Amino acid sequence: MAEMNGAAVKIARSYIDAIINKDVDRILAISADDVVCNSPISKLTGKEAFSGFQDGFARMITNITVLAVHGDDGQAVVVYDAETYPVPHSIVAELIKVKDGKLASTEVIYDSAPFAEYMKSVQPH
Repeated sequence: MAEMNGAAVKIARSYIDAIINKDVDRILAISADDVVCNSPISKLTGKEAFSGFQDGFARMITNITVLAVHGDDGQAVVVYDAETYPVPHSIVAELIKVKDGKLASTEVIYDSAPFAEYMKSVQPH
């Protein structure tokens, strides 16, 4: 049974709170210098790349509803409904791994097809 107050759960809750508040500085403060973010769009390494990813996401968000946070000391899963300008509802799961008290990596899992369709509609023809 997962421990609901483990170190990774605390980081995951702080991370999702920062996403909700569009606080990229807070996300970076709890992230390791060599943080890895793997998503359907790309794999990014390092705070600078992660900052760009989070900043872009923050600009799209209209609302985030947290559905679940589960984990232990080493890893946690956050599931949320992301309401964004391009896609009204997208269920997102993030597998967050923590090392030395910092967010070491996140595997971002969501259906990228609606976002790809949106990107096609905004590109010049």
